[in-house]
Amino acid sequence: MGPGSGSGSGLGSGPRGSWRTHGISVEGYRHRREGVPCQDAWAEAATGPEHARVVVLAVADGAGSRPQSEVGSALAVRLATAYFAERIGATRLFANGSGGAATDGEAAHALLGDTFLEVRDEFLRRTGENGGRPDDFATTLTVVVLAPTWIGYASVGDGFAILRAGADGGTPLYHLLPQPESASEYSNETVFLTSREAPRWIRTECVLDPDADGVLLSTDGLAQAAISWFGGRAVDPNKSFATAVFRSLDNPGPDPRADEEALAALLRSDRLTALNADDKTLLRAVRT
Repeated sequence: MGPGSGSGSGLGSGPRGSWRTHGISVEGYRHRREGVPCQDAWAEAATGPEHARVVVLAVADGAGSRPQSEVGSALAVRLATAYFAERIGATRLFANGSGGAATDGEAAHALLGDTFLEVRDEFLRRTGENGGRPDDFATTLTVVVLAPTWIGYASVGDGFAILRAGADGGTPLYHLLPQPESASEYSNETVFLTSREAPRWIRTECVLDPDADGVLLSTDGLAQAAISWFGGRAVDPNKSFATAVFRSLDNPGPDPRADEEALAALLRSDRLTALNADDKTLLRAVRT
């Protein structure tokens, strides 16, 4: 796992069809200037045998106005990866390859939503211990499950995920997984894991697409760079950005440290900072 402002990669060894992953978080311009730690976090976990591996990815963005947001985001991704790996790993949903049955889709949405609620309940329990105030730990949370025959998504807040699946004339196609109706490119308002209304704002999605071979998750610090907007609403992925950030994971260079430094430099660049000065997290996975 790699929560916090660090970086790393893993889950990359194994048979063809497994997932190579990499995550990185960098502090935003304002936090660098003020000496404030990064309040984003990411984590990953894997479970199951090599031929039926389940990989869970999670990113979180602690609310900058809350005193324990850095702790809250790190706790959220740890709980999410642990709970989703356990629950999804224990089910045989779609294991028979049926894939398209409506009842299976309904079961997947229910499993994703119920597990997300379990994560929230445990988060509230832990942050409320000894008279604590859960709102002090407020954070968003976005989770992607990479199961053998399906991809699951569950999120609350303004994090997002982009899926790479299929191609048009040899050009990869990118798909933005569902965003909240009230999403706004520049809004500072969002729903947090601790928000009273969070259960009704949890978004889930189940993708059954054998051509899906890449996914990226991010906090809202990269929303303006990674997504095209119209009328304050997220419309489509930014193809050039997605292609650029997948490239080094699809074809890693001879020096992983150089790849890491190049990606960190991109996330801290003046160009991206001009779009959004917040902390930035990028968690990617590609099929090997």
